Amino acid sequence: MSKQEIRLGAQCGPVPLARPPLSPEHAATLAAGFKAVADPTRLRLLSLIASHEGGEACVCDLTDAFELSGPTISHHLKVLREAGLITGDRRGTWIYYRALPDALAALARALAPHELEVTA
Repeated sequence: MSKQEIRLGAQCGPVPLARPPLSPEHAATLAAGFKAVADPTRLRLLSLIASHEGGEACVCDLTDAFELSGPTISHHLKVLREAGLITGDRRGTWIYYRALPDALAALARALAPHELEVTA
């Protein structure tokens, strides 16, 4: 039996969606976030920021946790910021970074099955 015969013989009909699929625009936004966290260094940076008391970390605390140069850490933070996952606030000579919970929740919701959807 060929694959075509198997497909034609299957009793498959339209199945109602449990939730609307992603729009092209929303998919592009989420893809930028997933691309940003697909890098191990950026994923660790995001985790480190979110793990700090109050969900905020000084860049000086972040650079000490890695065996990377300051400019390399800054590049990774810029990618996370441009993806909308973190925000930075300059205080004197230091920048304090904060994870954006709504953006992280949106990534989690996109991956959650309908039955286990994460609510923001």
